Formats: sequence, C-alpha cells, structure tokens
Amino acid sequence: MTTSWKDTLQNKMASDLERQIDIFEGQIELRKQGKLDEKVFAETRLRRGVYGQRYDNGQRHDGLQTRTLEFPSGDLVKGPDTHWDAPGMMRIKIPYGGMSVDQMNVMADLAEEYADDILHITTRQDIQLHYVHIDDTPDLMRRLAQVGITTQEACGNSVRNITACHLTGVCHDEKFDVSPYADALTDFLLGHDDIQDFGRKMKIAFSGCEEHACGLVKMHDIGFLARTVEKDGQEVRGFTVFVGGGLGTVPHQAKVLADFVAEDRILPLAQAISRVFARHGEKQNRNRARLKFLVSKLGLEEFRRLVMEELETLPADDRHAGYIDELDDYGEEPVRQGLTLNGEAVDDGFYDWYRTNVYKQRQSGYSTITVKLPLGDLTSWQMRQLADIAEEFVGDYVRTTVEQNIVLRWVSDKDLPEVYKRLNAVGLGSAGANTIVDITTCPGTDTCKLGIASSRGLTGELSKRLEAKRADLPKAVEELKIKVSGCFNSCGQHHVADIGFFGNSRRSGNHKVPHFQVVLGGQWQNNGGSYGLAIGAVPAKVVPDVLDTITRTYVDERLDDENFQAWVERKGKRAIKDMLTPFMTLPTFMEAPQMFTDWGDSRVYSISDIGIGECAGEVVSLFSIEISKAESAHFDALIALDEGDYELADQKAYQAMLLAARALVRTQFLDVGDDPDNIVNEFKTRFYDTQLFYDPFAKGKFGRFLLNRHENPPQQADKDFAHSTIDEAQLFIEATHSAEARVNGVITS
Repeated sequence: MTTSWKDTLQNKMASDLERQIDIFEGQIELRKQGKLDEKVFAETRLRRGVYGQRYDNGQRHDGLQTRTLEFPSGDLVKGPDTHWDAPGMMRIKIPYGGMSVDQMNVMADLAEEYADDILHITTRQDIQLHYVHIDDTPDLMRRLAQVGITTQEACGNSVRNITACHLTGVCHDEKFDVSPYADALTDFLLGHDDIQDFGRKMKIAFSGCEEHACGLVKMHDIGFLARTVEKDGQEVRGFTVFVGGGLGTVPHQAKVLADFVAEDRILPLAQAISRVFARHGEKQNRNRARLKFLVSKLGLEEFRRLVMEELETLPADDRHAGYIDELDDYGEEPVRQGLTLNGEAVDDGFYDWYRTNVYKQRQSGYSTITVKLPLGDLTSWQMRQLADIAEEFVGDYVRTTVEQNIVLRWVSDKDLPEVYKRLNAVGLGSAGANTIVDITTCPGTDTCKLGIASSRGLTGELSKRLEAKRADLPKAVEELKIKVSGCFNSCGQHHVADIGFFGNSRRSGNHKVPHFQVVLGGQWQNNGGSYGLAIGAVPAKVVPDVLDTITRTYVDERLDDENFQAWVERKGKRAIKDMLTPFMTLPTFMEAPQMFTDWGDSRVYSISDIGIGECAGEVVSLFSIEISKAESAHFDALIALDEGDYELADQKAYQAMLLAARALVRTQFLDVGDDPDNIVNEFKTRFYDTQLFYDPFAKGKFGRFLLNRHENPPQQADKDFAHSTIDEAQLFIEATHSAEARVNGVITS
C-alpha cells in the first residue's frame, strides 16, 4: 500500500499551513461533487495560489524556439477558458525573494514531477509552476510547507507576496537591511482576518534606499522606504510610507502617507490601511477596486484621517512590536572567508560576465552574483545544480529578483572564477545581467488568458538580436531597460522601462495583426520614479526594427551625458511619433502574410482565444469565503466517519459549526478571533438571543446544536454520537446561510 504525502508529512509542517491545506483538499472534493459554488471555489483556490491558465496547442516559448510540452499526467484541455479542473498554474510565495538550498531542491522536484519541468521567476519574486493538475496541488502544497514555503494568498483578493530589494543587507547605499521587516510583515498579514474582505489584491514592497530601483516602493499599494532619524542622540530606524501606487491599465504614482513611521509601528499601520481598504474600497466594479483608486477618490488627507482613526481603535496585539526584540539576532553569516580575487586563472568570458553580473558588496571580499535567466525560466535540473553551487559557496543566501533573475549573495571574491565556471557548465553563466539584453517579460499568450500578443516570443527575439551585437553597443544603450507585457495590464512593468512594449492588435482587411504599443520614458531608478507614456502601436514583427531606430536616434542626438528620459522629453512626443509612423503602415494579407503571425507562432494570428483573466479573481463576499471553510470541515468529518475515526469526526463537525458561526459573526464583528468561547459568545449574543438566527420551521433548535456541543463535549465519541454531530453540523451550516441571507436582505422570513 502506497503511503500518501498527507500521511508522510503529517505533523512535519506548520500546523496552520497543514490545516489550511486540509481545508483546501476538502473544498476540491466538494467542488467535484457540485456542492461548492464555482465562483466561491475560484476565489478560494486563487487565495491558495492555484491559478487558471491559457492553453495554446500545448506550446511554450523558451526564447529561441517554441517547445511542444509534455505533461506529467492527464490530457491538456485546449482553449482560453477551460474547465475548472484543467491543468493550471501554481504560484509559490517567496517573501522578499529569500530561498534556502533545501527549498530550491524541493521546488525543483515539484517542477519535474507535477509541472512542465520549468520554474518561472516572476516580477514579484515568486516562483510559478505551469500545467499543474489541481488534484496534485494539496500534495504540492504539503511538500512546500515541509520546507517552510506557502502558496497561501499568492493570488486572489489578498495581500500578495511582499517584495524587497535583493541587495538589501549588502548594498552600499541603504539605510539598513529591510529583510527582517518584510519577513515580519509577511508573517503578520498571512491569513490575517483583516485582509480577507478586499475588493482586489494589495501589493507591498520594502526598499532600503531611495535612489536605486530596489523595492520599487513608489509603484505599490503600500511601500516602505527605509529611513533613520536622530532622537535623544540615538539613531532610530523607521520608514517613509507610500500608499496608492500601482501600474495596471491606469498607473498611479504612490503618495507619501507618512514621512517617518518608527519600526515598531509599521505592522499596526499596515493593518489599519488594510481595514480602511476593506471597509471603503470598491467591491462591485473590479476595475476600480485597487487601493490607488480609493486614495484618489477620498484624497490623501481624508485617507490618512481614516487610517489614523483606525489605528486608534485597533485591538491590542502582541505581534505589533514583538518582532523588534528579535532584530538583533537577524544577520547573515557567509560560509566561506572573504578573500580578494588576485591572479586567479579564469575561463574565457569571465571578465565580460564579471562586468555585468557581479556586484561588489559593501562587505570587503564579497560579491553578489546575478544569475541571468532568459524569460525568467530555468529547468528543474538547473535549479538543482544551482542549489549545489549555492550550498558549496554561499549557503542559504539566495534570492530571486523583481527582474526575474536569481542572485547568490556572499560569494567570496576568490571564488568568483570557479563559480562562473560551474554556472557556465549548467547553462547559467550568461553575461549581460542588468543590461538591455536582460529583458523583463510577462507570460503573455503562452499561458495568460488575457494575453493579446506574444510577449515571451518578442522578448526572445529581441534578446537574441541584442546579444549578438552587445559587444558593440554604446554604453548609453547597453544600460537601458526594456520591459514587455502581453497586454495593457503591465505585468511586465512596461510603464517603468526606458523602452516598454505592451500587446494589442489592429485590423487589416479581414485579418487581425498582432501589435505592440511603444511606451517611452519610464524611470526604473528612484524606486520606479516616473512612468512612461504610450507613443503609438506598431506591428509585432517590426518591433526589433523600431527598437533599432529608437536606440540609434538616441545615440545620434543625445547631448553630452543626456540620459534616455531627458532625450525623450527634449525630443517630444510629436517628433517621436513621426519617427514611428513609417512602421505603422499595415500591408494586406496577400502582400505580407508573415506580418499576420506572432513571434514564435506560425499560425495566422487571432484573438478569438482570449479569455477571462484571473489576476484579481472575482469579488466574493467575506461570508462566502468563510462559510466554505465550514463546509470543507464538515466534509472532513464525513471522511473521518467513513474511516472509523469517530472522535476526529466529532471534532471536525464541531469545528464546522464553529467556522460557520464565525463566518456569520464576522459580518457584524470582524475582530471575533479564533477562540471558540469568543465565537460562541458572540454568536449567542448577536444572532441566537436576538433570534436573527431563528428558523421558524425548526423553532430555533439549529442554533442550539452549536451551543450544546460547545457546552457539553463528549468524553468519548462513538459512531452514533459522531453521526449525530455531523448531521447537526450540516443543519447548522444551512441555517447559517439562511440567517446571512435574511440579515442582508436577500430573502425575507
């Protein structure tokens, strides 16, 4: 008999993660049986990182060619909007990008066993696995949880992965290392009651310094920029706090909510902002449901007033400042002695790689290496090899970056030639990191339902052409940033690139032509200091020629050391548009059929397979999300009864009633917490005693089921007792649904 991963890993992961995974596994079974609404299930799976994806003939671009995919199990269902249990994407949260060697090896195993053998680094420092079957996701989550990784709230209307600069702690210009603060806020907000009722997602970032890109705090819903002030002769750490930033279809620059917030106040401040967003944010129109729209609608002063008011009424929480006592224990200890690079033998290509991929840390004798990943991808085999290199030379000091690469921190300078040799041997030694050839891109039409044009196909073509002439590129061009999105949503961050492209389409006769809108003048530095503007759309197949024209004209016309943003502003949009106009002419299909195909795809271009994106999920009520947990616990009780574990069956049924009561209470009182006594007392006071829970047909007895079981737990539950508790729990859940509908005016009694 084969031992399941659930049995193998039981009690080998954090108990809260184990409980959440068990709940999700139950919800999958309920959905299969048609007992869980698809809209509710979609939001619950999104909040656990399980994301629907597009299927396009089972192909995926690797930058140089289009690969035909082979899948670990099941058949691929084609089409943009497939059945809910078709293979999808699993997003894995990597807080501030930090990975250990053990975690790298486990994720490599998962990519090989459950996905298409590729690990994809995202612009939020996450890792994504594609073509994962939903039946495999609970075991995948358990194996991640065993090494301290969660997928909880990686997608959906929640707080997404909290990002931070990959150089924090080793940077020359930072105020202090923001890593432990990002870690503390991640732990505090994960699964927090106050982030369960958002209309859309929330993104948070930390940056240690102002002038570099770092955490890009100015383009986030909440951004924390490290600052220090002197107070009573002592240096005090804290943060300038930004709110209301974001890219998407309508980019907003973040505004300063507070010039300085002491380090022990950032957690309650983030909680207060979350509560204001949950209470006042848009819930009906998802296109206006981000925090940036709420800040704009209320105005910064009114938003600040509401946040300060919320701060005054926050329930006491020891976690608000509890992590401060542990900050002195945080630090990174290199595994090898920092020695200088002095006369070491080096392989061909080392010095080119050294120039672009190596950052000299502020700690003498050490450097941080950027492992450049074309399209943000590496294979499971490469991830294992990289883990071996890390274990030998840097230990667990590995991070993903917001530019879709991986860095090894604390490499002894003396080891640089050997590390380069080892990376090169496994196809990870490419030079050109942080240059124009290191292009950021979203998945585009490869896997995203919203993709209009092939961002990965275009990025692969541009990278290949630029790499071929990189040695001859002027320095002013080599330093430019290019970012590509497959649609207008800016997942590829095209707004903050020197030169950005996002996918759209145009018609010529009876055919559609894939296009990319050209966005110029964004600023990557200064934490995403300014956003570029769209100048005009050009056919996808002429984008490389457009890029050549723009960069060549910039070099010819720039004044002294004039940077690209200054040149764009000086030249003016009219002149730039005139420069692009010759590329905008559309031929007929008969004249140039190749123009009617996208990069890496020989088929005639069509947008008929564009589907409904799941980036934000649908707006689902807090009650719907909470009550689904009760239904899942009830299902677990049924399984336990079938397996003869009557005590567990009784406990799960009781838990189902508690979760249902909590879901109802939270429609009136968000801060009820998880304590059973509090839940029962609030339920009794607010709903049972007031007869809001009263069902005339049952004469109120359904409410007594919870009260009786809470007040009189069994000494030992036998089969009959467990069976009764399960039946009562089902009736209690049904009555909870009715009560919520009645209270909210959906039905009348």
